[in-house]
Amino acid sequence: MKSQSVVTDLRKQIFTEVARVAYESTDILSDIEAIPYIITPDEEPKYRENIYRERQIAAERVRLALGLSLRPANKPVHITAGVANSNIADKYYEPPLMQVIPSACDKCPDNVYEVTNMCRNCVAHSCIKSCPKGAISIVNGKSFIDQSKCIKCGRCKASCPYDAISHKIRPCAQACGINCISSDEFGRAHIDNDKCVACGQCMSACPFGAIADKSQIFQLIQAIKQGDKVVAAVAPAIAGQFGPKVTLAKIKTGLKKLGFADVYEVAEGADMGCIAEAHHYVHEVTTGNLPFLFTSCCPAWAVLVKKQFPDLAPEVSQELTPMVATARKIKESDESARVVFIGPCAAKKLEASRKAIRSFVDFVLTFEELNGMFAAKNIDLAACEEDTLDTKASGAGRGYAVSGGVAAAIEKCINEYYPDTEVKIEHAEGLADCRKILMLAKAGKLNGYMIEGMGCPGGCVAGVGTIIDPVKAKVFVDMSVKGSEEKIPPKELEETAERLTKMN
Repeated sequence: MKSQSVVTDLRKQIFTEVARVAYESTDILSDIEAIPYIITPDEEPKYRENIYRERQIAAERVRLALGLSLRPANKPVHITAGVANSNIADKYYEPPLMQVIPSACDKCPDNVYEVTNMCRNCVAHSCIKSCPKGAISIVNGKSFIDQSKCIKCGRCKASCPYDAISHKIRPCAQACGINCISSDEFGRAHIDNDKCVACGQCMSACPFGAIADKSQIFQLIQAIKQGDKVVAAVAPAIAGQFGPKVTLAKIKTGLKKLGFADVYEVAEGADMGCIAEAHHYVHEVTTGNLPFLFTSCCPAWAVLVKKQFPDLAPEVSQELTPMVATARKIKESDESARVVFIGPCAAKKLEASRKAIRSFVDFVLTFEELNGMFAAKNIDLAACEEDTLDTKASGAGRGYAVSGGVAAAIEKCINEYYPDTEVKIEHAEGLADCRKILMLAKAGKLNGYMIEGMGCPGGCVAGVGTIIDPVKAKVFVDMSVKGSEEKIPPKELEETAERLTKMN
């Protein structure tokens, strides 16, 4: 299966080597210290100016994959510093979740207009005429922008007939829809963790792989090795992630080879939430008791509301998210089970770290991290036999993986249970659009609506922990929705949802 970029190849290699050490090593500290030399084995660098920088970056990526924080730049610290405290099954990552690796950041120009070699020194000089500050002149036969005068208005770029003026924006900052990223004193990217909602779009946008989240691979494997009953709760966005012929039944076989005891579909938890939110909308929003209803399954969206629009926070649905509902169902049947949510999302790691959820969700793993585990154990999913799936998820629940799918599922339930009810729906994808829709809601423009927010453009299929292109991923999810035996969740799940909500 073709990878998305060299950066994702490197990340997979890191996850694979960390997983291999966790599964097989008898000398963990030495083997972890050796990983950067496995990543960069030769004397010639592949991607940076020298092998020493490549190995330093690899070392920091290893620490993040171990759930540890980056090393300080001004102190001698081993890669394995702190590993002893992380080499256990119950260790969670050290906050913050998202971090910029200083040695990997290329200090990209941020919001700078520059004239390129496409400039032809035309007679019109429309760039000079359009500049309101006189920042542009002709130097050596080409237009030149004086950065001390430039106000970043972009009029010069818009007026140039040859598109000879480039607007340079830091890719990570451009991907962040809520302006969490700035430059530090050295010109490197800096994440404001007070604003950050851990969507991870900055991580996927960085072409240097300088931003990464922390992983629980190491700790999860310790739980498996010590004999814990580890159960996977798999998000519906998994459809197609490991290849067009790799079914969930084959993935279940692969997960058992990794040491997992059983597999549940998170779409079942989505079904429960779907029913509950359908009732909530009809009983509270259409009656005027509440102005509108926000969906809650996307943690980046929910945290955005709470951080930047706290007065709207009460309108975020209080129903269990699909991850939590599924985890509670697993724990209800077996309190000793260790639940691993496997999905496309970095923000789910943040959600699972909340005190109220930690007792139900023990680990969060992305598809990308899981892929590294399969590679470490040399498991070919396409060649696996299909295991038996004991799942009753509906197409509506499986549709949660794509933008608009949550609201559409709730609408289907409302149409089934309350056929004469008018349903008003708005949905936003990407944090910039989410912010706009929240401003409209705050202004009273969306009263009576059910409002779905997705932090990633395209929905969960575009999460930073995915493996394949989001467009292809959507096709596979749509196929899983159409192929579902049940189209909407049965109403009797409402009782189960109410029972799980009351679990402590």
